[in-house]
Amino acid sequence: MTGTASRTRTPATSALRDIQAPVQQRLDEVVTEMRRVVTADLPLIEQVSSHLLGMRGKMFRPTLALLASEVAGTPEPRAITLAAVLELMHLASLVHDDSVDHSSLRRGLPTVNSLFSHQVSVIMGDFLYSRALEALVALGDLDLLRVLTGVSTQLTIGEMRQLAAVETLAFTEADYEELIRAKTASLISAACETGAMCGAPAHRAAMRRFGERLGMAFQVADDMLDYTGTSSVTGKPSGLDLKEHKVTLPLISALPRLDASGRSRVEALFATDEPGEDQVAEVVELVAAAGGIDAARRRGEEFAQEAEEALGGLPDTPARTALADAIPYVMDRRS
Repeated sequence: MTGTASRTRTPATSALRDIQAPVQQRLDEVVTEMRRVVTADLPLIEQVSSHLLGMRGKMFRPTLALLASEVAGTPEPRAITLAAVLELMHLASLVHDDSVDHSSLRRGLPTVNSLFSHQVSVIMGDFLYSRALEALVALGDLDLLRVLTGVSTQLTIGEMRQLAAVETLAFTEADYEELIRAKTASLISAACETGAMCGAPAHRAAMRRFGERLGMAFQVADDMLDYTGTSSVTGKPSGLDLKEHKVTLPLISALPRLDASGRSRVEALFATDEPGEDQVAEVVELVAAAGGIDAARRRGEEFAQEAEEALGGLPDTPARTALADAIPYVMDRRS
């Protein structure tokens, strides 16, 4: 790749700090707005909400929305509420995902379903969605509402598409891209598009395209971490997706290149209810040797290049620079 996406690598935490610098004060306001939106006169909801807000992540989607609102230098105050809505929708999707996957930890903290119950988890995810949409309705912009309710539908369809997969090892690259477009890229694209609608409407289409391509690159990079990142406990590849029998791009790319012996070892892992560390490490090694990780990296870089190209017509502002810096940040994450 050339240009922005091939810049010298810096530690992910420092890179994110730099990306968020133009909107840091407004991000602090977003957190306050999130607390206002989810406040409810019910102790259990307050308890779960407090836990969720305490385990919120890097605020990447709100950051993108705020930056998009500033690309023309004329951000609107309502972008704060929009950014809060986006992060609450993201949190709701994670709460539901954790419940579906029976996950016990998220970002090193207990998930809602493990700390409370699966019933509370499902209902709390619904609550976050409904309160987010109430806050959006209060803005009185039908176009914003149309975009984000469409995303809510895409997130649900993406989850159902994953659950409906019967022969997981028959999952194709086209199937995979359709899945991640719905589950990941749709919300990141909407963050950029709706952010532009709150301050830079002339750049709405460009920001939608940027966000969609960035979201695809984001998920490919995230899926590669399963094969390239290591567990702090075992020192071996984390392999969480493999342990949960999830087929992602590195494996999809490697499968046609495996011999009969390699294929049988992959099939054995997927036939094992709880694969062990050694079994996972063996499949990771097979995937790497077959070029699956390199192939996934190349596809992620294509998405990143397309994201960079989408920024071409934007004015030269600090917000545009920060959005460009988000591309190598996405591709070079380590955790």
